[in-house]
Amino acid sequence: MNLLPGLAPPKPTLLVITGPTAVGKTALCVQLAQHYQTDVISADSRQFFRELSIGTAKPTAAEMQGVTHHFIDSHSITEEYNAGRFEVDCLGLLDQLFQQHQVVILTGGSGLYLQAVTEGLDEMPLADLTVRAALQQELAEHGLAPLVAELERLDPVTYARIDRQNHQRVVRALEVTRSTGQPFSSFHTPKVAKERSFQTIKIALSRDREELYQRIDQRVDHMLEAGLLAEATALLPYRHHNALQTVGYQEIFDFLDGLYDWPEAVRLLKRNTRHYAKRQLTWLRRDPQYQWVHPGEVKW
Repeated sequence: MNLLPGLAPPKPTLLVITGPTAVGKTALCVQLAQHYQTDVISADSRQFFRELSIGTAKPTAAEMQGVTHHFIDSHSITEEYNAGRFEVDCLGLLDQLFQQHQVVILTGGSGLYLQAVTEGLDEMPLADLTVRAALQQELAEHGLAPLVAELERLDPVTYARIDRQNHQRVVRALEVTRSTGQPFSSFHTPKVAKERSFQTIKIALSRDREELYQRIDQRVDHMLEAGLLAEATALLPYRHHNALQTVGYQEIFDFLDGLYDWPEAVRLLKRNTRHYAKRQLTWLRRDPQYQWVHPGEVKW
């Protein structure tokens, strides 16, 4: 497919390139950035953090080929950073970049962060600190499973939609549900997207399932060869931070805790990464504006 055929677009264009993990976003975005002589903005909610590299498949200098990538290594895992803050920061950056470029590329597999920039986020109730503290205590004493079961009972829509291995997401959904007496999903109502000063083209990359799973397994093998175990071990003192409540680190932490042996840790890493890719696809398919295409079919 041709992304921007014909004459130059009348408004600055944000070209969104997304898709599941390991589908090939980085290589394509570098090619596009070189063609349009522009920058890439990362909307990957883990690649923001300087301390996380191997487990987030952060692009190397060689892979970026001199293309400027924003919001990679921009924060520390000790900082609280969320989609709402990213929306504000990214829009400010886009105001600057569109003074120099007609096209800017936004990429990543974190659907909520992409939505924050392109459409804005739903208004959510303020945090009830008492409820949050109670949930955090329950999590510490009994683990995540009982909270996930409660979420399934009280809000099956959110249960089916979110990453149920992400402690912060589960706790946040239950915090709202307990505080308001209404399902967390009820606050995600259809709305009109916020007005933006640029037009958006949304491209979602896809591959055959077996091909994607093979690429995921190869990526995990590469991470392990690159030193994922050592990286995760060094991060153990920070394991309670939200940035580390994610596939790729939790499995290693559990191995270090003696919950299972190394072959089982590797198996779970690959399985959970495949499950994560499926959740990414489910999220993205909710948005009819995405044009689905194989990476090799994108033309410019």
